[in-house]
Amino acid sequence: MKEPTTEIEIRTEAVTTMLPPTASPHQALVERLKDYGQEDVFALWEELSPEERDLLVNEIENLDLPRIDRIIRCSLQSQGLPAAAIEAVPENCVSTVEERTKEDREKWWRMGLKAIYEGKLGVVLLSGGQGTRLGSSDPKGCYNIGLPSGKSLFQIQAERILCVQRLAAQAMSEGPTRQATIHWYIMTSPFTHEPTQKFFESHKYFGLEQDQVIFFQQGTLPCISKDGKFIMETPFSLAKAPDGNGGVYAALESSRLLEDMASKGIKYVDCYGVDNVLVRVADPTFLGYFIDKGAASAAKVVRKAYPQEKVGVFVRRGKGGPLTVVEYTELDQSMASATNQQTGRLQFCWSNVCLHMFTLDFLNQVANGLEKDSVYHVAEKKIPSINGFTEGVKLEQFIFDCFPYAPSTALFEVLREEEFAPVKNANGSNFDTPESAKLLVLRLHTRWVIAAGGFLTHSVPLYATGVEVSPLCSYAGENLEAICRGRTFHAPCEISL
Repeated sequence: MKEPTTEIEIRTEAVTTMLPPTASPHQALVERLKDYGQEDVFALWEELSPEERDLLVNEIENLDLPRIDRIIRCSLQSQGLPAAAIEAVPENCVSTVEERTKEDREKWWRMGLKAIYEGKLGVVLLSGGQGTRLGSSDPKGCYNIGLPSGKSLFQIQAERILCVQRLAAQAMSEGPTRQATIHWYIMTSPFTHEPTQKFFESHKYFGLEQDQVIFFQQGTLPCISKDGKFIMETPFSLAKAPDGNGGVYAALESSRLLEDMASKGIKYVDCYGVDNVLVRVADPTFLGYFIDKGAASAAKVVRKAYPQEKVGVFVRRGKGGPLTVVEYTELDQSMASATNQQTGRLQFCWSNVCLHMFTLDFLNQVANGLEKDSVYHVAEKKIPSINGFTEGVKLEQFIFDCFPYAPSTALFEVLREEEFAPVKNANGSNFDTPESAKLLVLRLHTRWVIAAGGFLTHSVPLYATGVEVSPLCSYAGENLEAICRGRTFHAPCEISL
């Protein structure tokens, strides 16, 4: 009579059944990986369950190996190559605040509203990040910075689009008001795509039409060792990371959204990051200036607050070369402190704040150019791997990588206190917190209300409070007299329709 099977024997038998020692990945797939020196991804094949093997094979089969190999080789080879010398941006490339006349501003405002009314402007939002540094795992656009209204970043930006649409329709309609439509293209990441869509659905798109809001995902790339080998996060999956906010160009191309824009009659594209509470989405004045200049690309800039401020700045790369952005680490102390004797400004003073405008034609060109060149920034990071966190590399493109491809770039100065309130760090940090951004909004809107004839009472010092004006009331401080003149508001509060 056969002895009863023990529990240990049952386990051993199950493992033997699950992992036949002769099993191996498809030979053709192994040979493909060998062509690129990446066959080590199957090093732990014998230890995987059938399900894990399927996951690994499926992930590898879905990689565009020739493209990834080209990106790795081109990016690593570009490291350490000498760059062309840096020159200051020519004065004629910048529209400064002090040189603009009232007539200029009004002309550009009308030109922008006309283009918006004609459906020529699309808006791209870079929204792939989570609010991790803010203590939230939600998409950053869902974050509520603590304004009296309690609105999220997404809602504030959606309502600014609604306001601009209304202003364009009112300015351009001669008969019955026809609705102007701005299509909003929102770039997410694998981590934020589904929750972002659900957030918009649950809030009924904040009053926008569902079909004017289009979601698309930025790409990811495998993380690599310093010698270009894929890093395994688990025995059956690669370590991957988003390809940077400059991945927007490839993502728009691969999602065929550049074609979609063309089919809708869009000719100009406004592009910005989600974490700026004061962003003037679809700014008619900036759009009108851009059209008037006839440039391929443009950027809003703010003046550096002081020479050693840690911000990227626009420069000219090489004698007569294109405008581009360099990080503060590329400017030595003497360059950072150098002054233009004619203007009294720092020579390298125009900070990049991720507020850009492009022609659709240029976006098509830059998507192809960046893909052909395949040079990504190499960021050395601690990468989660099967051996714990290991030294490795993430490959990223940045939104400003487009500028060297532009035949012409125009810079448009704006004031920090009016258009730049970033939310990057948790409250308690030294700068760019929800609290600092909230105060910038309240102070700006307080100035609007007082300029419109309103009055404020407050229980705490005014520098620590203020009022919030709903974007549905006013886009940039206009049309507030009817609401505010002669009225008193107790801060903090929201002024809405």
